[in-house]
Amino acid sequence: MADEEKTKLRLEIAHVLFIDIVGYSKLLVKQQSELLRELNQIVSGTSEFRQADTEGKLIRLP
Repeated sequence: MADEEKTKLRLEIAHVLFIDIVGYSKLLVKQQSELLRELNQIVSGTSEFRQADTEGKLIRLP
């Protein structure tokens, strides 16, 4: 790799939050939606999440 190309290279470390809700698939759709809403509310309420969000460091998946 040429020196010019090396200077353009920008490496980043990423963290992925993966959570399994036990028994999720056995719940009614309405209950599943409520659990996801509650989980999102808990995660987005953390100081780490709010700081990363403010700094534009989050990539959210649906």
